[in-house]
Amino acid sequence: MILREKTGLFELLFATQGSVLPHILPRIIGVSLLAVLIVWVDSNLVSLPHTNVAPFAVFGIALSLFLGFRNNAAYDRWWEGRRLWGQLVADMRSLGRECVMFLPEDAARNEVLRLALSFLHLHRGNLRKISDSSAAKDWSGVDFSDAPHPPCAALSALNARAANAAPDGFARKALSERLSSIALAQAGCERIAATPLPYVYSLLVFRTTYLYCLLIPFALLDDAGWMTPLFVAIVAYVFFGLAEVTEELAHPFGETVNGLPLDAMCRTVEISMAPHLGVDAPKPLAPKGYYQS
Repeated sequence: MILREKTGLFELLFATQGSVLPHILPRIIGVSLLAVLIVWVDSNLVSLPHTNVAPFAVFGIALSLFLGFRNNAAYDRWWEGRRLWGQLVADMRSLGRECVMFLPEDAARNEVLRLALSFLHLHRGNLRKISDSSAAKDWSGVDFSDAPHPPCAALSALNARAANAAPDGFARKALSERLSSIALAQAGCERIAATPLPYVYSLLVFRTTYLYCLLIPFALLDDAGWMTPLFVAIVAYVFFGLAEVTEELAHPFGETVNGLPLDAMCRTVEISMAPHLGVDAPKPLAPKGYYQS
C-alpha cells in the first residue's frame, strides 16, 4: 500500500510509484504509434475511412459505465479484505486480554499466544501464496509447513492448547467464541482470495477497450489531424488505466503497491501481544519509499 500525505501539483502529475502507468505504458505507446501510422497513411498514401465521432461517444459512455461497475466490484473486494483484517487485529488483541484473564499458567498462556501469532503469519502467507513459514516458526517453535492447510493446523493446535489450559467451562466457552470469530475472518479472506472476479468480465473489458482504442483514430482524422495520436494516448491512458486499477484492487492480498499491508498488520498484532508475552515490543514497520508492505 502507498502511504503518503497530500502531494503538490507537480508530484501528482509526475509521480509513478503507486500509479498503473508503468504497467500500461507499452499499450499506450502501441496504440499511439498505430494512430501515427493511420494518420500518415491517410495523408500520404491512400484515403482511409473517416467515421463520425458520434458512435464512439456512445460506445465510450457504455464502456465507461461498464468499467465503473467493475471498478466498484473490485474496490468492494479490497475494502472487505481490509475490514476482515481489521477484525483479525481486534480479535487477536482481545484474545491476548482474555488469555490473561482465563489462563492462569504463564507457560500455557504464552504457548497459546505464540500459536496465535504463528497462525496469523501462516494466514498471511496462505493469502499471498508464499511458502515462507519462518516468521510463524519463530513465534511458536512449531513447523506447520507440512500440514495440508498450515493456518488451520496452527489454529487447531491453538484451540487444543487453550482447551487443555482453561480452568473451567466458562473460560473454554469464551476462548472458543473468540477463536470462532478468528476462523470466520480467516474464511472470509480465503473466500476473496479463492474467488476472483468472473473471467468473462476481464475478457469483455480488455477486448472492448482495445477495440475502442484501435478504432477511434478513424473518428478523429478529420478534426484532430496530426493531433490524433495525442488524443488516442489520452483515451488509452484513461481506459487502460481503469482496467489495470481494477485488476490490482480485485486482488487485495497481493504484493502489489496497491495491495493491503499484511506485513504491517501482523507487526501491529505482535506489538499488541508483546506485553502479554513479557517480551520487548518490536518496532512498527515503516514505509519504504512510501510503500508499506
